[in-house]
Amino acid sequence: MLGTVAKYQQIVRNIDRSIGTISQRPEIKREADYYMANIRNVKSVDDFMKNDRLFNFAMTAFGLKDMIYGKAFMRKVLMEGVDGNKSFALQLADPRFREFAENFNFARYGGTATAFERTQKGTVDRYMRVQLEADAGKADEGLRLALYFQRKASSVASTYGLMADAALYKVVQTALGLPAAYSNADVDTQAAFLRAKINVEDFKDPVKLDNFITRFTAKWQAANGTATANVPQVGLSQSLLTTFDNSLLLSMQLLRGPGR
Repeated sequence: MLGTVAKYQQIVRNIDRSIGTISQRPEIKREADYYMANIRNVKSVDDFMKNDRLFNFAMTAFGLKDMIYGKAFMRKVLMEGVDGNKSFALQLADPRFREFAENFNFARYGGTATAFERTQKGTVDRYMRVQLEADAGKADEGLRLALYFQRKASSVASTYGLMADAALYKVVQTALGLPAAYSNADVDTQAAFLRAKINVEDFKDPVKLDNFITRFTAKWQAANGTATANVPQVGLSQSLLTTFDNSLLLSMQLLRGPGR
C-alpha cells in the first residue's frame, strides 16, 4: 500500500485525470449540471441564498461547507462585497470569505454578478477539486490536508490568515513538529513563532511549496502510518470554533496588516 508521500505525488502528477474521473461520478455530475444550468438565472443575494442547492454547491466549492447554515454571516459577507476597507469580508483573516465575496460579487455587479466565467465554470472547477480532496481523505486524512494545502497556501497573505484556517494550520503544526496543545497559547505568541520559522510568501513559489508539503507528508506518514482512516479528521471547511476557543477565534479573524 502506498504511503501518504507517494499517494500525494501520484495524484499531483495526474491531477487533470484524477479530477476528470471525479467529475464523471453520477452524483457529482448531477449537481454540477444543475449548477451550470441555473446559476446564471440568479440576480441577487436573496435569489442565491434561497436556492439551497445552488448555495450549497457554491459554499462547498469554496471550502465553506460547514458555514452553509450560517446564512446571516454569509449574507453580510455577500452584501458588503470586497470594495472598501471596511467591508466585512476584508475584516476576516480567513481568505476564503474574501474569495467567495469576490466570486459572487453582487455588491459590485448587481444582477450581472453570475454572468462571469469564474462564477460559472470556475466554481464548478473548484467544486471538482474539493471533491477530489474529500475522496482522497476517506482513506488518508493526511493526503487530503496535503492536497488542500497545495491548493490554498499560495493565497494566504499573512501569518494570521494561515492560522485562521484550521486545515492549513494543521499542516504547518505537523510540518514544524508542534503539539496540538500549542494552539492554546496566546495567538500573538503563536504568530510570532511562526513568522520566525516560515515566510508565507514562500508558498507562492511552487518549489518551496512542494518542499514544505513533502516535509508535512513525511512527518504525517511517520506518525500515522499508511492506515490513517481512523485518525481524527480536521474538517477543511470547519469553523475554528471546533478547534480554538472563542476569544482566540475572534483574535485571529480580526483584520491584520499585510506584514503580520
